[in-house]
Amino acid sequence: MIRPILRTAAIAAAAALLAAVAGCGGDAADSGAKEIVYITDAPIGQNQFLQLGKTGTEQAAEQLGESARTYESTDEQSRRSNLEAAVQRRPTAIVLITYEFNDLVTEFAEKYPDQQFVLVDSCPAKIPPNLRCGTFKEYEPSYLLGVEAGLLDRSGHVGTVAAIDSAFFHRWSDAFAQGARSVNPQVTDTQLFVGGANAVGDPARSKELALTAIQSGVDQIYGVTGGGNGGVFEAASQNHVLAYGVDVNQCPQAPGVIVDNAIKRVDKVVLDLLTQIHQGRPGGTSTAFGLAEDGSTVTSLTADAAGSGCAILRHPDVLTRVRQVREDIIAGRITVPHKDN
Repeated sequence: MIRPILRTAAIAAAAALLAAVAGCGGDAADSGAKEIVYITDAPIGQNQFLQLGKTGTEQAAEQLGESARTYESTDEQSRRSNLEAAVQRRPTAIVLITYEFNDLVTEFAEKYPDQQFVLVDSCPAKIPPNLRCGTFKEYEPSYLLGVEAGLLDRSGHVGTVAAIDSAFFHRWSDAFAQGARSVNPQVTDTQLFVGGANAVGDPARSKELALTAIQSGVDQIYGVTGGGNGGVFEAASQNHVLAYGVDVNQCPQAPGVIVDNAIKRVDKVVLDLLTQIHQGRPGGTSTAFGLAEDGSTVTSLTADAAGSGCAILRHPDVLTRVRQVREDIIAGRITVPHKDN
C-alpha cells in the first residue's frame, strides 16, 4: 500500500503546484501585467528599423519602471494573433510599428477601449481615443542627404531604390532628388521600387535594381528598402558608387561607400508617447517628429557622428552647408515639398 499512497500524494502535490502556477498566470492576465508589449509587422532579422523599435521599447519600459515583451509577426494573420495575445495580457500599452497595422490598430482600439495603443511610423485616418501615433518627417533628413549628394555628385545623376511606389516612400525618394537639385539644378533623378510581398526585406531584388540604376549613370544612390539595403550597398561597393542609408547608422556596413543616413529616432518617439500614457494625457493624437523635434536627423549631425564611419566626414565643407540647410528648415526658411501618407 506504500506505493499507491505515495503515488496519490505525489499526484496531489503536482496538482497543487499546477494550480498555483495557473493561478499566477491567471492573475497576470486578469489584473494586467506591468509591462509594455512591442509587436513587429515582420520578423526582425536584418531589419534594423524593427530592431530599433524593440530596443527603444525596452529602454522606454526600463525608464518607466516596467518590463518589455516582443512579439514578432510574419504576415497579416500573425499580426492579428499577436495583437489578440497582447491584449489578453492587459499591458500598460501595446506598441506597434509601420503602416501594416493601420487597419488592425483601429479595429482593436475600438474593440478594447480600455487598452492603450501606440503606433510608430504611421497612423490611420481616424484615430481612436486610446491610440497615440508617432510619425516622422522623413522628407527633411532625406532632403539633407540630397544636398550632400548634389554637392558630391560627379555624373549629374542621382537615384533611389525604395521599397514601394507609394506616397509614403516618395517622402524619401522625392526629397532626396529635391535636395540634390537645390544645390545643383542640372541633376537628373532615377527612382526604382522593389515591390512584391517582401518589399522591405529583399536584398537580392534591391541589389538588382541598384545595379540597373548604376548602369543608367547614377553615381549617388539612396537605399530605402529596410532589410534590403544591404543589396544596395553591395551594388554601390562593387561599382565605386556612393550610397546613403536609412533609419540607423548603416555606414559601418560599407566603410567609405555609405556617405550618411536619414535617421528616425524611434527610441525618442516611443518614450515620448509612452510617457504621455503614464502621465494620463489624452490620446487620439498624432505627432510628427522632424528636425526641430529631434525625431528625424542625419547621422552626420548627431552627437556621436565622429565615430560613425560615414564618408561625409571627409567633406567638412559639405557638412557646413548641410548644417546651414538644417537650420533653414527648422526656422521655416526652407520648406520641403512632400506627399501625405
